[in-house]
Amino acid sequence: MLHRLTALAWASVVSIALLIGPSASAHAMTLGALPGAASLFAGNAPELGVREGQLSPCPDSPNCVVSQNADADHEILPLSYTSGRDTARETLLKVLTVVPRTRVVEQTDDYIRFESSSRLLGFVDDGEFYFPAEDNIIQVRSASRVGESDLSVNRRRMEQIRLALQDLGV
Repeated sequence: MLHRLTALAWASVVSIALLIGPSASAHAMTLGALPGAASLFAGNAPELGVREGQLSPCPDSPNCVVSQNADADHEILPLSYTSGRDTARETLLKVLTVVPRTRVVEQTDDYIRFESSSRLLGFVDDGEFYFPAEDNIIQVRSASRVGESDLSVNRRRMEQIRLALQDLGV
């Protein structure tokens, strides 16, 4: 229950921020609060993207979620939308501008890739959204680059984004 309330509160903050406009600090990547930590814990960007209509599967580690062909530990539902695909994509991009320490690193008409870093040590997570042409859904994947556990950060981030999109009527 507390997790749901926290996610709802975060979604409301996102909605308000989008209405008044994102601040410049929301766009900036915080590279870790500890000097040198960002490069130590950032890891290398993996090869990601859509291949044959599929996002990459999750590794065995528990620090990943994916909405396509996942086992029970890594499975997350895709995002759904009732607006047009372009509206959903543009709204999602706006939501990402207010997610702390997050930046979009790649985007096409049917794909968005972002990076999020943790505040204290600069751990980097890679997130992806794929908009299949035939469905009103957005396939998602989010994974930590390094380490074993992420304390469900990737799952919570995707669920908060889902709630923000719902709150914005997408």
